[in-house]
Amino acid sequence: MKVIVLAAGTSTERDVSIVSGTEVAKALKARGHEVFLLDVFFGCSDEEAAEAFVKPQDIEAAAAVMRADSAVVDVEKLKRKAFFGPNVINLCSKADKVFMALHGSNGEDGRVQAAFDLYGISYTGTGYLSSALAMDKNMTKKLFRLNGVSTPKGGTLYKNSPDKSLKYLQLHLPVIVKPCCGGSSVGTNIAYTDEEYQEALDAAFYYEDTVIVERYIVGREFSVAVVDGRAYPVIEIAPKEGFYDYENKYKAGATVETCPAELSVEKTAAMQRMAENGAEALGITGYCRLDFMMDERGEIYCLEANTLPGMTPTSLLPQEAAAMGIDFGMLCEKLLNI
Repeated sequence: MKVIVLAAGTSTERDVSIVSGTEVAKALKARGHEVFLLDVFFGCSDEEAAEAFVKPQDIEAAAAVMRADSAVVDVEKLKRKAFFGPNVINLCSKADKVFMALHGSNGEDGRVQAAFDLYGISYTGTGYLSSALAMDKNMTKKLFRLNGVSTPKGGTLYKNSPDKSLKYLQLHLPVIVKPCCGGSSVGTNIAYTDEEYQEALDAAFYYEDTVIVERYIVGREFSVAVVDGRAYPVIEIAPKEGFYDYENKYKAGATVETCPAELSVEKTAAMQRMAENGAEALGITGYCRLDFMMDERGEIYCLEANTLPGMTPTSLLPQEAAAMGIDFGMLCEKLLNI
């Protein structure tokens, strides 16, 4: 199969996306597919495009170029209005399938998927509408509540909101504050005091004009992948310090991850069922990963859904697949064929 692995982009998760894309591209190439790793924003030269699917690509070299280009993303964004780089649409149209290794805005929020639908380009993962709904944590929480999926009490604030107090939100400390449409916990902070709450608001509003504030659930953190409508084994995430923020997600050795999680059969089944219901509530097809907290009383809360979760061999979804006997290469091919 001719496969474009689409990665990088312009979001705060560009570098994480490059890692995902590189690992997926290498895995699919090892399984006999004709693979081309492509930066959705910077694209490639006419010469490189002409050699795609004709001459085998040096994937590591392509990834190195992407990492170097990360330093000039902001400068390049000011130069042009178009999001898609040179030859991106052309190459994606020639592929049998585009493997979406994008994370964050302009990639995981449904915009690329909507454009591909118009161009008739086939891609992995869910469609544009469910992508957009899952990316927007405000909409996610509304749909969870409407469909009986337990989620922490919280509210939405806007940069121009006249009253941003916890009293207005009917919340009490501690709370967690996060950008409405961000990913990888960028701009997310826990506030235990009024001063920390104001600092958390400032940090979140730096990234977006819409912010989610919700009750901080003290307890254990979990994640559950849902692939083709079926929940995978539950994985527990236990940061050695703090919470599962950006640093703990991507710093080697910062977090202890246990899969399958040490839970009762009943709690495991309940969390898996909630994951499947959460994915269905958002209309997600293909695959996704949902994040959970379980408090000290054993109550389970679904926090959010990730429609394009990390795809390195040590990412959460691949770890869950490995617990089922599905290795990384097999998983990449499975996601490609859903």
